[in-house]
Amino acid sequence: MAGAVKTEAIVLRSLRYGEADRILHCYTPGRGRIGAIAKGVRKTRSRFGGRLEPYFRLNLVLHEGRSDLMTVTSAETIQPYAALRADGPALDSAARACDAVARLFDTPEPAPPVFHLLANELALLDAGAGGTPGLTSQATHENQLAFRIKLLLVAGLAPQLRACATCGEAEHLVGFSPAAGGVVCGACEAGSFRLDREAHTFLTEALGRPLSEVPAHVGDRTLRQAERAISETVAHHANTRLRAATSR
Repeated sequence: MAGAVKTEAIVLRSLRYGEADRILHCYTPGRGRIGAIAKGVRKTRSRFGGRLEPYFRLNLVLHEGRSDLMTVTSAETIQPYAALRADGPALDSAARACDAVARLFDTPEPAPPVFHLLANELALLDAGAGGTPGLTSQATHENQLAFRIKLLLVAGLAPQLRACATCGEAEHLVGFSPAAGGVVCGACEAGSFRLDREAHTFLTEALGRPLSEVPAHVGDRTLRQAERAISETVAHHANTRLRAATSR
């Protein structure tokens, strides 16, 4: 039914359309991922200014008609995350976080925890951007992987990490099997890949700790194994692939 829709939104992606318009891909707490068109936004005197760019957190008023795309009629900035836009690694991490949300949650199903997790991630990246005194940059490989495994938790795809995903054995966990859904023991390791204790520990702590308390200065081998576990879980159970994470 046609009418006005009011919602918070984070702009995941913004594409030029026609001579002066933009197509927005946004994530909202109550409607999941939505598409909208902002007409005339690229004109010099547009009432929207530059606020319909990726990674802005906004209050939107949209007109919902028969088209798959809503029309933006009003936009008010909640948080522009301005600092991260001037910090290359933070901006790259923000792009990869938004891309992961877009790939894993590409339907209009409401998922408020996804919205709040993404908003938290952008706020952390923004706060630590540009060498802010007293704050550590969150634009790290560790942070990106922690964000992704938390997305898997919200999606109901978090891997089994406490015991063997095949037999339930709590000891001698030596591998990771995407098909089985998590770590596996020596007796069930057929079809799995090696997962060192350090990588297992990192995944467990990244899943259980707040994003602001993600383990830091983790070894490259550990991060490669952890990323493989996350990426292959997504590929096997969500039938999509995430962009590779990058380190600072």
